[in-house]
Amino acid sequence: MATNENLPPNVIKQLAKELKSLHESPPEGIKVGVNDDDFSIIHADIEGPDGTPYENGIFRMKLLLPHDFPQLPPQGFFLTKIFHPNISSDGKICVNTLKRDWNPSLGLRHVLVVVRCLLIEPFPESALNEQAAKMLLENYEDYSKHARLITGIYAKPKPKQKSGPISESTTALNIDQSSNTSVATSGAVDLKNTTVPSAVPVPPCSTTSSKGGPNSTDLATAETGGSLPVTCSTKQQAMVGGVNRKEGVAAHPSKPLAEKKKMDARKKSLKRL
Repeated sequence: MATNENLPPNVIKQLAKELKSLHESPPEGIKVGVNDDDFSIIHADIEGPDGTPYENGIFRMKLLLPHDFPQLPPQGFFLTKIFHPNISSDGKICVNTLKRDWNPSLGLRHVLVVVRCLLIEPFPESALNEQAAKMLLENYEDYSKHARLITGIYAKPKPKQKSGPISESTTALNIDQSSNTSVATSGAVDLKNTTVPSAVPVPPCSTTSSKGGPNSTDLATAETGGSLPVTCSTKQQAMVGGVNRKEGVAAHPSKPLAEKKKMDARKKSLKRL
């Protein structure tokens, strides 16, 4: 409930009912805004009527209700700049309904509808804007052109923000990031779950290096029936330990293979006995 002391409680109660009606079933082209803490100021947005110089425009206005309302009429003002014979440069509205034709039985709905009708049919005889009234009477085309210009500059409705599709650049960025993540995930090697053969076939090793003697860097000991120094290439040594290092998997030690060969040698010795 409003707390403004300028209006009597019974008037506030009546206004509350009327404003509720305006909200639930607004007049055509009129949207009322209410301040619940002050019913003495009524704001409304009026759509410019089609076929007039004010079409496609949204005009904000206000009604100021005096303490003696509804015995006295409200005062009307346009807050949006408009070029109209019956509206002054400071926005004051001149219409008979808000003056000599006022009746306490008239409600806010009637006042708002009359103001919108004023945009359809001006009354240059009781003008507050003499320039607009003169242009209207002498050359309607010039009047209409100027009124449309002012409407386009000051009464153009604010564009609504679109909350629909995401911009292409953002979508492309997300797709690239997802692709990179997928590639990185699919390209990674799961060392924990990768099964590596315990024994890899070992290529024949030469007993001497290409220069006729053993190479200290490539020397390894292969245990068969006994100990025999052999010369193996670095690549062969890597393959003895496990998978080729070039394939991206770390080589495993050759200890299990050597132990297996030891066992085989022992079995052969036992058979001989």
